[in-house]
Amino acid sequence: MSIEISQLLKQYGEQKAVNQASFKVGKGEIVGFLGPNGAGKSTTMKIITGYLQADSGKAVVCGLDVNADPIAVKKKIGYLPEANPLYPEMYVREYLNFVAGIHQLNDKKAAVENVIALTGLTVESKKKIGQLSKGYKQRVGLAAALIHDPEVLILDEPTSGLDPNQIIEIRNVIKQQGKNKTVLFSSHILQEVEAICDRVVIINKGSIVADDTLANLQRTKKDRHVVMVAFKEDIERSLLEQVKEISKIELENDQWKLETHNPESVRKQLLTLAVEHNLNIVSLQTEAQSLESIFKKLTRG
Repeated sequence: MSIEISQLLKQYGEQKAVNQASFKVGKGEIVGFLGPNGAGKSTTMKIITGYLQADSGKAVVCGLDVNADPIAVKKKIGYLPEANPLYPEMYVREYLNFVAGIHQLNDKKAAVENVIALTGLTVESKKKIGQLSKGYKQRVGLAAALIHDPEVLILDEPTSGLDPNQIIEIRNVIKQQGKNKTVLFSSHILQEVEAICDRVVIINKGSIVADDTLANLQRTKKDRHVVMVAFKEDIERSLLEQVKEISKIELENDQWKLETHNPESVRKQLLTLAVEHNLNIVSLQTEAQSLESIFKKLTRG
């Protein structure tokens, strides 16, 4: 595993910012790390990258213990923190050349030109960082995280401040990097997580409350499912009330929205109902839970 944390604990006075958190991320995975404000996301990321020390537990990156060998771990990691600290008086190329020097790269010029092209900074590369928009400053931070071609990427809100077109571009960069790197990706934009990640880890009040693929999270939450059905004919609500195991019925844009605990049973009953009453079903589908609804259920209250 490229990232492995086990029973991490970080406490500030009586508050447990990270409370016995454990999860793993393998090579070639892009994992979304989610949680409400103050849940412990950034603290966990800082522990993994060696910027904070845990009170107990263990963080391992590429087989290296973060506490035992923090410098070696930092060489393996590209880190874009949420605050994205930059030097506003430096030019873009000057700053990236400085970062390349810190990593002791053999061909600094080639590395700088490569990440400028990769992150779409070419048109702004001759400006001072302080002259850039927030979106382009974010690109500079991402370029700095990528410049030494790390095995692991830790990205804390990487699309913050980007416009919709820029978000798509950076999303594509992250997806491309995720093919041969390990990416832990935090964002409050849940649509971005759905677009980029196959798996999510959700933290709430310092504790991990979910760690699974998006498909499994959407499929295994049994408390609420929605079956959408549309008929060619106009039908009365009373007809659908004959279907068992439906808790709520709504008509929405010529489609019936049926809430249930057992979507498979409801689908079968609807097909039987259509045959018995000579009705034509135009569409019939189970609506998967959105990541937003899953997030709310796991972090609410």
